[in-house]
Amino acid sequence: MKKSLAKGVSALLQEDTGPNLILVGMMGTGKSTVSRILAQELGYHLIDMDEEIERLEGRSIADIFTQHGEEYFREAEAAALRSICSAKGQVISTGGGSVLRSVNCDLMLSSGLVVALTAVPEVIIERVSGNPDRPLLAGGVEDRVRRIMEERRDAYKFAHVEVDTSHLSAAEVASMILAHYRV
Repeated sequence: MKKSLAKGVSALLQEDTGPNLILVGMMGTGKSTVSRILAQELGYHLIDMDEEIERLEGRSIADIFTQHGEEYFREAEAAALRSICSAKGQVISTGGGSVLRSVNCDLMLSSGLVVALTAVPEVIIERVSGNPDRPLLAGGVEDRVRRIMEERRDAYKFAHVEVDTSHLSAAEVASMILAHYRV
């Protein structure tokens, strides 16, 4: 257990509605799959940040990157996160790079329990290979995954809890998260 988790969650649970449950981590760690299980189990509204950005922008993430670049996307991502975190009782699956701005990290920490999902490079590469909807992987999946993981090595350390999903099913990961959330 990280950073006095029980104390932090207890304070959040005293609010009128349940605190958000926010998943962060590299692409391919299971955020989307696990978040669906968590939302169903808790009866919370599910927010997939990438889907929300696509809805707000009226185009795909790949198109946003192609037409405007990563910086524009990160601005759209930060704006969506500010709006989403203003409500409670949600499971939020963030994009892997949402943690690149400290203001986003601070917002997530103040909005609920932040859980970082991790996995070893080989597992992530296997999970994301063949997915054309990942613009950051253009130009070689294995090299790009390893480079991004190195660049973001400490980016997810701010989370309240960290779960390595490498050798766990999505249901097992969700169960571990729920055990921490319900402390």
